[in-house]
Amino acid sequence: MRPAVLTAAGLACLALGACASARKPDVRLPAAYEAPVAAQAADAAVLDAWWTQFGDPELTGLIEQALKTAPDARAAAARLAEARATATTGLLAFLPQGDGAASHKETHTTQTYGTPVSIPGFSSSGKSTSESASLNVSWEVDLFGRIFAVAKAAKGDTTAARFVYEGARSSLAANVADTYFQARGLAIQLADARETLRIQQGLQQVAEVKAKRGLGSGADADRVAGDLAQAQAQVASLEAELRATRRTLLVLVGRGIEPLANLPVDATVGAVPEVPATVPGALLARRPDVREAEARVRSAAGRTTYAQLAFFPTFTLTPGVGLSNSEQPGYRSTTRNWSIGASVTQPVLSIPRLLAELKAQNARTEQAVIAYEKAVQTAYGEADTALVRLEADRRGVADLTEGERRAGRAYEAARVRYAAGIDDLTTALSAEQAWRSVRSQLTSAQVQALRRTVQSYKALGGGWPSSADRSVKEAR
Repeated sequence: MRPAVLTAAGLACLALGACASARKPDVRLPAAYEAPVAAQAADAAVLDAWWTQFGDPELTGLIEQALKTAPDARAAAARLAEARATATTGLLAFLPQGDGAASHKETHTTQTYGTPVSIPGFSSSGKSTSESASLNVSWEVDLFGRIFAVAKAAKGDTTAARFVYEGARSSLAANVADTYFQARGLAIQLADARETLRIQQGLQQVAEVKAKRGLGSGADADRVAGDLAQAQAQVASLEAELRATRRTLLVLVGRGIEPLANLPVDATVGAVPEVPATVPGALLARRPDVREAEARVRSAAGRTTYAQLAFFPTFTLTPGVGLSNSEQPGYRSTTRNWSIGASVTQPVLSIPRLLAELKAQNARTEQAVIAYEKAVQTAYGEADTALVRLEADRRGVADLTEGERRAGRAYEAARVRYAAGIDDLTTALSAEQAWRSVRSQLTSAQVQALRRTVQSYKALGGGWPSSADRSVKEAR
């Protein structure tokens, strides 16, 4: 058998020589973003808990509560625990395997002699017992490092699962903040709509008074009444939308059954914080999805190594011990035994199948490498795009703030002149329409800037403690 095994092993080595190993991923990145550079320097602590930069205790409390008790956070933790438990099963296969067995049997016998008619004294009875116990073990002796290949794949899977968990928590924090700012934007729009409703009611009163006194036409009063009805409908629509958004936010943080009164939302917009300046290369360490893709490459490489080692012999030891005891009337027997065996299995006719499986695994490894390269490019694209758009939002808010101030001043002057009979209703309504339009755009721009800031923090890899992350060591 020995020459045959060596020959088969030589054929396996030749087959392995024809299989290419995984290539090194291309993760080159530019030196800097094309977006304007922020004034604030990069700080890991800022990115780790970016929501604190908004200076909003309510937002901070909601996110911290969501990360502890939200269903999404708890489900992500459960999936991580499952992945860690599953990853160990492959390693346990290299430990000695075996099961103990034990049995006990007791037999009672009765024998009767003579005619069919029972005669006392012509019968006999007896009892016999038998007991046995054994332990048979099978242990694959790993001479070629299969366990290291399996361990590498398992570590890659566990690390990837850890980054999936961190990514889920990062997305949860971003979703809570985004929904929170949506709610605040709706609260502002609702306050504006109610203010508009109040203005329309005032204009209607003025128009009706002027119509009664003959200073204006009834058409003007009817026109204001139509605008008043639209304002009332807008208020009702925004009230419903705000209630729905607040309910969504409660569900996100794991408080979905609580009344809406437990989640007040202020109709104000806070200042947009400065996103810290970072370099694109930091994404390789900060983005959970990039780190996950990197771990998938290592896992696939471990599986490729294991597929290569499948061509080599497998040595198995099979030790065993046993004990049996038999006892009958007038007889007793005890037997003790132990055994040890060894076997070797060398693929021969299965080499073509193993070659096909190795080629398939090489293809899966190449897919993992490509996915890693795409994750890096996607991360850079999202970060650069978010920063560019955030800068545009900042400029837009500044411009609209000045425009809203001047439009509001023009409307107030027009309203006073209309009440004094200097201007007609059309002029007053035009001034109001211009002010309302600019104010609505400003509110939308302010909320968009806040939401874009959340996107930028998330795109830069914020929301998980990478600076003190144990998974960095696990990934090595």
